[in-house]
Amino acid sequence: MPKPPRASTWLSKTASAFHKDGALRPFRLLRQDLANFGKRYISDWTVFNQLIFASSVYVFFTNILPGLTFASDLYVLTGQNWGTIEVVFSTGLCGVIFSLFSIQPLTILGVTGPFSVLAENIYSLCNDSFGIDFLQFMAWSLIHAGWMHFLLAIFNAHDWTMLYVTEFSCEVFSLLNSIIYFHKAFQELQRAHADLDIASFLLAIIGAVGTFELALFLSYADKWPPILHRHLRMGLREYAAAISIIFFIGIPYAGELHQLGKDRLYTSSQAFRPTKPGREHFYVRFWQLPIGWVFAALIPGAIITVLFFFDHEISSIICTIKRYGTKKPTGYAQDIVLLGITTALCGIIGIPPANGLLPQAPLHSESLLHDVPGEFTEETTTDKHGIERMMQKPVQRVYEQRWSSFLHAGAILTFICPPLQLVLGLTPTSVLAGLFIFMGQQSLSVNPILQRTFWMITAPSELPPLPPKVPSYWPVHAYTLIEIVMTVIIFIVTLTKGGPAFPIIIIALVPFRLLAMGRIWNKDVLRYVDGWACRDGCPEDDDEKSEQRDGEGDDPPNDAWPLEEVPHESQESDMEKGVPVSSGASIGADPDKDDRVEKPSI
Repeated sequence: MPKPPRASTWLSKTASAFHKDGALRPFRLLRQDLANFGKRYISDWTVFNQLIFASSVYVFFTNILPGLTFASDLYVLTGQNWGTIEVVFSTGLCGVIFSLFSIQPLTILGVTGPFSVLAENIYSLCNDSFGIDFLQFMAWSLIHAGWMHFLLAIFNAHDWTMLYVTEFSCEVFSLLNSIIYFHKAFQELQRAHADLDIASFLLAIIGAVGTFELALFLSYADKWPPILHRHLRMGLREYAAAISIIFFIGIPYAGELHQLGKDRLYTSSQAFRPTKPGREHFYVRFWQLPIGWVFAALIPGAIITVLFFFDHEISSIICTIKRYGTKKPTGYAQDIVLLGITTALCGIIGIPPANGLLPQAPLHSESLLHDVPGEFTEETTTDKHGIERMMQKPVQRVYEQRWSSFLHAGAILTFICPPLQLVLGLTPTSVLAGLFIFMGQQSLSVNPILQRTFWMITAPSELPPLPPKVPSYWPVHAYTLIEIVMTVIIFIVTLTKGGPAFPIIIIALVPFRLLAMGRIWNKDVLRYVDGWACRDGCPEDDDEKSEQRDGEGDDPPNDAWPLEEVPHESQESDMEKGVPVSSGASIGADPDKDDRVEKPSI
C-alpha cells in the first residue's frame, strides 16, 4: 500500500525558497535585471525628439517645485540643517545617477513628503531628547538603510512583498499624503502669521489661495470650450502649477506690494555651501558619533528602508503599467541596490535622500505618450440612436529612453549654483503653501476613498447599483470608515515622538488586510472595494482557488506560501483600475478591466 504524501512542513517550505528559482535564492532577480539592463541600455540613448525635450521641461517643473515646498519646511523643522540647496542637490544628483544606471529610467526621484515628516521627527528626538548631532545620527541611519536595501535586492524582496500588497494599503497611504500636504500648507501660513505684520500676512493668504486656485483652474484647461487652440489649452494644463507659481512669485514684487514684508525661502548666494551657518563643507563627520548611537541608528535605518522600498517599488510599477505600452525589459532589484547606494551617499554628504516619486513618475510616462504609426485598436461604440459602430483608435505608447530623466535632473542640479540659488530665494513661502494645497487636492481627487465618502452622504436612490452578491452599501461604508480612521491614527502618530515609526504602521496594514479583514467583511464586499495592487485579482479569489484544490499534489498558488516563486505580473496591474498614487497623480483606467470603484470628479 503506497504511503500517503508527506505534508510539507514550515522548514521544508523555507528551505525550498533557497533552491533554484526560489523566492529567496540570492541574486536571482539581480542577475535577471543586469541581463535586461545590457539589452536595453544602448537603445535608451538612441531616441530623442521634441516630445522628449518637452517632457524634460514638464518634469523639471513638477519635480523642483514640490521640492522647494519641502525645503521650506525642512529649513525650519530641522534647525536649518537642511534647506533649499540640500534638497535641490539631492534631487539633481540622485536623478542623474538613476538616469544613467537604473534599469527603469521612467522612474523620477526626489525628496518626498513622508520622508520630510520622518526627518523632522528624528531631528526633534536628536535635539530635544538625545542631545546628539542630527546630521551624524542621520548619516548613520542612511548608511544602515543603504546596506539594508542591498539585502532586500539580494534576496528578491519584490517577489515576497509587493505582490501581496492590496489597494487598501495604497489608498490609506495616498490619503495620508494628502493630509500631510494640507497640514504642511497650514504650517507655512502659521509661520507667516507669526513672522509678518497683518497686511503682509493677508498678502500671504492671497498668495497661497491664489496659487492653488489658478493652478486648479489651469489644470482643467483641456476641458475648456474651444476658444483657444487645442495645443495651447494642453500646454496650460501641463504647466498649470509652474505658471501659477511664477505668477504669484512676481505679484508681491509689483508696485506698492513690494514694500510689504515677505517670508521667503532661505538660500545662499555667496558660494556653493550648506544652508546651516557654520557648516563649511558637504560632508558629515559621521565617524565622530558615539558607538552606542551608531547601533541605535539601526532603528531609523530600518524604518527608512521600509518607507523607501514601499514608495519606490510602487513608483516603478505604476509608471510601467499596461496603459503606457512599455516593451523593453525592466526590473526592480537593480534599482533597489542603486537606491541603497544613493541613500548612503546622501547621508555621508549631509543632504536628504531622494527616492521614487509617485506623482512625478506616472506624469513622466503620460508626457511621453505618443501615437504609434500604423497601429490601431478596434472598439465598439454606440451612438445616440443606439446604433453600434466599430471605431479605430490609434495605439499609444511611451518613448522608453533616458534623455528626459537625464535632462530634467541635470537642469535641477544646475540650481545649486549661487546665481540660480538667488532666483530660488525670491520665492515667498506662502506661494509654496498654495502649491501644497494644490498637490493635496490632486492626490485626494484620484483616491477612491473620496468617492466612497461621497456615497456615504448620497441618497440611496442616487447610488450606483451594486454587484448582485453585495447586499447593501453598509459594509462598503464601514470599509471606507476603517480606511479613514486608520489614516487619521497614522497621521496623529506622525505628530508625536513616535512619529518615526509611522512607516511600520503602514506596512502592518498589509497583514491586517490579508489576515483580519476577511473575518469581518464578506468576501464579495472585499472583491468590490479592494484588489491586489501589483497584479490582477484579489486575495479572496486566491482563497477560493486554494479551497477548490483537491489535494492531488498540485503546486500551491501564489498566496499559499509567500516565500515560493511567484510570477511578475505588475505590468498588468490593478493600479489601472484606480489605485491611487501616494502623492496624487491621476492614472487612467484600463477600459478593458473591471472598474470596481468609480472615479471622483473634483
